Amino acid sequence: MGLSNGGIVVKRYLSGILIGLSGIIIIVGNMLDLYWSGIAAWGVSIILLICAAYFTKYIPNDRKNKPKER
Repeated sequence: MGLSNGGIVVKRYLSGILIGLSGIIIIVGNMLDLYWSGIAAWGVSIILLICAAYFTKYIPNDRKNKPKER
């Protein structure tokens, strides 16, 4: 019961979702005027950006599928 093809499709969009979520967390964390909220927001954002970089391997590469043109 592993991931079917639907799981791969979701993984394809995770990079964009995580980058967007990182930006939202930075904006909200900096708008809150709580103690350590800015540092916590940046820390969570860095973790999300590392995860986004990991999931870029699931983005399809069109060059692999095309035959070489001469």
